This record gives sequence, structure tokens and C-alpha cells, in this order.
Amino acid sequence: MAVLQKALFTIGGLAVLGGGGFFALGLLSQGGSAPGLVDGRLAPCPETPNCVSSEDGTEEAKSVATLPLGAWDQLPDVIASLGGTVTGTGEDYLAAEFKSSIFGFVDDVEFRRSVDGVHVRSASRVGYSDGGVNAQRVASIRAAVN
Repeated sequence: MAVLQKALFTIGGLAVLGGGGFFALGLLSQGGSAPGLVDGRLAPCPETPNCVSSEDGTEEAKSVATLPLGAWDQLPDVIASLGGTVTGTGEDYLAAEFKSSIFGFVDDVEFRRSVDGVHVRSASRVGYSDGGVNAQRVASIRAAVN
């Protein structure tokens, strides 16, 4: 009985520590901002698998297709309908944030209008994996603008 009790306390303590760690990472992610344009293009994805982009040179596993040019004017409404907030705009650039409901993790979604379509980049600010959330978000945006 004492061994079982000790095991339950250990598991409970680890769960509290893990939850606290995720909560702290969520708070940390709320203090940043989208990377913006780098040499006129969306910033490259980091080495971590929590990013997708349509920019040329993106590795295949993280690559998504551009959105059609006609999507540009729809993006603010689509972002709002999917629970995001537009945080920055320019003539050919738009940035938005999406926050997870449980720990408040922030993902940045950026768009760049070009002659061949609307490039998109969706990436988590912190952490390593995103469980495919960023790719799914881009798919949801694509479905909403088509």
C-alpha cells in the first residue's frame, strides 16, 4: 500500500510539474511577434517541425502550396472566423496570431502577396512539435478562401 501511495504521489507531482512547464511556455510564447519579411520574403522555417511555409526553398516536409491571389482580400475575415487576430499589415504583408485554448501557446501566421499568389507561413513561437496544428491551420485557411 505504501508503495502504491508513493507511486501515485510521484505521478501526481510529475503531472503538476509538466502542466506548470507547459503553462510557462505558453506565457513565454505570448511575449513575441511574427518574424516579418526577410529580404522581401517570409522568414525561413526553423529546424523544428512546428512550421510550414510556401516560400521557395522550404524543405518538402514543411512545404505547402501558395494561396490564390484572390485570397488576399478575404484573409482578415477568414483569420477572424478561425479565431485569429490580425497583428500587422502592409501593402503586400499581413501577420496574424492564433492562441491555443489550453495553455495559451501563440502561433504566428504570415502572408506575403506576390505576382504568383499569396505565400503563407505558419509557425509556433516556442516548443518543438505542434502535432500538425500549423499545417492544419493553413489547410483551413485554404478551404475558407476557395
